[in-house]
Amino acid sequence: MIASLGLILLCQLAGEALVRGIGLTLPGPVVGLLLLLTLLLARDKLSLLEVGPLRNDGIEKAAKVLLANMSLMFVPAGVGVVQKLDLIAEHGLAIAGVLVGSVIITLVVTMATFLIAARLMARWRSSR
Repeated sequence: MIASLGLILLCQLAGEALVRGIGLTLPGPVVGLLLLLTLLLARDKLSLLEVGPLRNDGIEKAAKVLLANMSLMFVPAGVGVVQKLDLIAEHGLAIAGVLVGSVIITLVVTMATFLIAARLMARWRSSR
């Protein structure tokens, strides 16, 4: 379990170093997650990589433990919100408006993406 968590954190560190070294605009943890995905896909193709935490679903088990305890990751954010209650009271209406607006924009963009993908898939199926 420790080795699996270490590998997950190592991928995140490598992603952070890559982002800062190259100057990418992506967040380091996202690049680290892509590195971990690449490593796991390569492990499934090459039995040579099935060593240490990559063996016997070690990464998957560690990830399940992290996901099961994910609610603990929100405690620091909640404490930060409570510490800024004066700002929330002052700008609460604007914050609520931005939250509602962003949800609506996200839903509309998701719906449009789905409709475009569905039409492209239907066109592709009819051409076969």
